Amino acid sequence: MYLTPEKKSEIFAKHGKSANDTGSAEGQIALFTYRINHLSQHLKANRHDFATERSLVMLVGKRKSLLDYLKKKEISRYRAIIAELGIRK
Repeated sequence: MYLTPEKKSEIFAKHGKSANDTGSAEGQIALFTYRINHLSQHLKANRHDFATERSLVMLVGKRKSLLDYLKKKEISRYRAIIAELGIRK
């Protein structure tokens, strides 16, 4: 499995408030980014996997919604997570 519980808690510890804080917007955005990168690599090798392509599009939409929420609520946290993850809007 590509996403073990240890890797997930490591992502939340690095980007969230703690390893158990799975509800913070930054932690969820980081987790979605990790999953998006994994699915993108999978689709490069398996071009006709349409179910995975749909999942990827839905994940990108969820991440975009969280980024919009964070941008509206607290622009400094938004800018920090964008710079930290290397994604841009």
